[in-house]
Amino acid sequence: MALRYLASQLRAKCDITTMVTNVGRSTNIARHTGALTDDDRVRMLGQDGAVLWFTGLSGSGKSTVAYELESILTKQGVFNTVLDGDNLRHGLNSDLGFGHADRVENIRRVSEVAQLFCESNVITSVSFISPYRADRASARDKVTRGKFVEIYMAAPLSVCESRDPKGLYRKAREGTLKQFTGIDAPYEIPVDPELVIDALSPPEAAKKILNYLLDKNIVRG
Repeated sequence: MALRYLASQLRAKCDITTMVTNVGRSTNIARHTGALTDDDRVRMLGQDGAVLWFTGLSGSGKSTVAYELESILTKQGVFNTVLDGDNLRHGLNSDLGFGHADRVENIRRVSEVAQLFCESNVITSVSFISPYRADRASARDKVTRGKFVEIYMAAPLSVCESRDPKGLYRKAREGTLKQFTGIDAPYEIPVDPELVIDALSPPEAAKKILNYLLDKNIVRG
């Protein structure tokens, strides 16, 4: 009896959408949801989720600042993670190149992954050049409304090229590396990002982002 009662309660709380649909090449699929609500997660975990989308040229400091912020948030007990473009190209996106179509797919995949983390109340820093405005707008649309924070790392090309941490600008200038953003591939500057980071050290930039998160009550002080 007790087991039957628990099973009936679970069925009542878990909404398994029975309507199947087709999405792209996937057929006969349905969305499943559990008993936990967004408010339940916030109450239990003490934080909301968000996607912090770091965009900018190679060498602009996206990953450096993202990992600086990760350290600060973790020390404060905030669940967070970093999705780094190079790291994902070692696995999930290793089948993609750097042509336009592959760049679009690169951003589509990471935005879907970021949204899954966001739904689980994890502060998710995404460090991708993401050169096209349309792709960043598409990523924003995939994330729960109000939880997408676009962070433009505004270091100019001359500064990024002087840093050249991986020697890629040199290769691009020599012509041995093609379709490199900022040299022979475009970078479309964000029109209205939530944050612009310019001429700040990594700790200063991370602090600026943290203050924004506190101000917007994404992170509780």
